[in-house]
Amino acid sequence: MTAPAWLSQGTLVLASNNKGKIAEFEKLFAELNLPVDVIPQGQLNIEDAIEDGLSFVENAIIKARHASKISGKPSIADDSGICVPALGGAPGIYSARYAGAHGNDAANNEKLLADLLPLRKDGTVIEGMFVCVLALVQHAEDPLPQIFQGIWQGEILDAPRGENGFGYDPLFWLPELGISSAEMSKEEKNKISHRGQAMQLFKASLER
Repeated sequence: MTAPAWLSQGTLVLASNNKGKIAEFEKLFAELNLPVDVIPQGQLNIEDAIEDGLSFVENAIIKARHASKISGKPSIADDSGICVPALGGAPGIYSARYAGAHGNDAANNEKLLADLLPLRKDGTVIEGMFVCVLALVQHAEDPLPQIFQGIWQGEILDAPRGENGFGYDPLFWLPELGISSAEMSKEEKNKISHRGQAMQLFKASLER
């Protein structure tokens, strides 16, 4: 098997400035034991890209190309969020800025709860899913980005539970486990989460 060309470059830029995501990715990449240094783009003074795509895939590619163009290195980007079918898939790609300001987890959670309140009748279960799309580009103009997608099915609680994680984790209920995503350790979450699933596919691509 021939190793991917980007592995020989010594560095892979992680196109994110989200502290929660970076912390999860650092654990996930450490488990892969890659022969490259994975560097968050903030260490290279790369600001966030303008995410003007209409899908997780588009935005992941936009972010990866942006980081790769500025750094001159291969880059991997994550675009992720929570989708609620009862709301037509919202918050979707707007998950991080659902309530307006980018990255205000408390406000985003409050808005999601408020939007779902009219739909909660007689203990109706509100289904939801966390989605993660990873895009890997060898260089900024790579015509064939590699895409790895993970989907984590669950339900949306009517009140936050748990202190771990970030984003919508306190509202994401896992009925088969009887806990919320925010009640899991990082290790437990990484094994089954949307991000963990996408990373497993990434890992599998290295082994082909």
